Amino acid sequence: MTTVASFQIEYSRFLDADGVPAQPLPEFAKDPEALSAFYRAMVLTRAFDAKAVALQRTGKLGTFASSVGQEAIGVGLASAMRPEDALFPSYRDHAAQLLRGVTMSESLLYWGGDERGSCFSAAPHDFPNCVPIGTQVCHAAGAAYAFRLRGEPRVAVAIVGDGGTSKGDVYEAMNMAGVWQAPLVIVVNNNQWAMSVPRTRQTAAPTLAQKAIAAGIEGRQVDGNDVIAVHAAAREALDKARRGDGPTLIEALSYRLGDHTTADDATRYRDPDLVAQAWREEPIVRLRKYLVSLAAWDKSREDQLNQACQRTVEAAVQSYLAVAPPDVSAMFDHLYATLPHALHEQLAMARHFAAASERGHG
Repeated sequence: MTTVASFQIEYSRFLDADGVPAQPLPEFAKDPEALSAFYRAMVLTRAFDAKAVALQRTGKLGTFASSVGQEAIGVGLASAMRPEDALFPSYRDHAAQLLRGVTMSESLLYWGGDERGSCFSAAPHDFPNCVPIGTQVCHAAGAAYAFRLRGEPRVAVAIVGDGGTSKGDVYEAMNMAGVWQAPLVIVVNNNQWAMSVPRTRQTAAPTLAQKAIAAGIEGRQVDGNDVIAVHAAAREALDKARRGDGPTLIEALSYRLGDHTTADDATRYRDPDLVAQAWREEPIVRLRKYLVSLAAWDKSREDQLNQACQRTVEAAVQSYLAVAPPDVSAMFDHLYATLPHALHEQLAMARHFAAASERGHG
């Protein structure tokens, strides 16, 4: 018998759960200011996240998907990207989006049901949130192929959850990207839960990274609670893609500390002891401990940061709440180049009921 193929999946971690280096740090991580920037971005994301959940609970926002505990994935990835690259997010990726230039007000507009929040003023190359599971990876593969055809040194970056890797869309996208050697980076946020289904019940594969191997592309695994490990792996994958050396899938191991969305109650299906253990692994405290050990962080800086984050978030909320709702006709504006006759009647009815509602409130 002859072995015709073999593979291995490499795992990378630089800071352990206590913020102690597990191996020599990469060059960029030897700069405390660079790490402090990562830390600030993660803390700001968590402050925004907490406020968004509070807005939903008080009826001022629609269903919201929290990223609490997963901030290192978005921050580590987005900080490695270039402005001309394109991000294809899922619905839990505001950590990356905020760092890429999406404003908090735009994000709140989207989650408040206003599609104007998907028109990013400072992130023109990035795609909107993708709620269908895994389809954003198909979009990213197509964009990556277009970058290659045009000879543009750009990379398409898709973020997908662990559950998304069980979808055919994701494998089909990886398969074509592998054939095309397209400049694509796929980051799998393995937060251990596909809605209420645990990782162990959705796939028997020892790692999700190895799913890339069948598509002929590189798969690797990192500690997704270690922003240094995420950034290092993302930078290498982006540089590789930009050189024309093909796609990479990065599985980032993390944990969804909150509910799947604000419409979920994770206490119905999760062991509280496991959640408590996961809190001890979370990324923000981990990096703070390391910065404190370098004398690069202290309580005064922490207090100043928290106050600044609260001011930034509150200003964004006020901006969001001040936006007048769109005209009822907005839901018809982008369906067809020419609105079919049957929908003209629906549009007229929608305007009629909207006007009646306004008179009633008057």
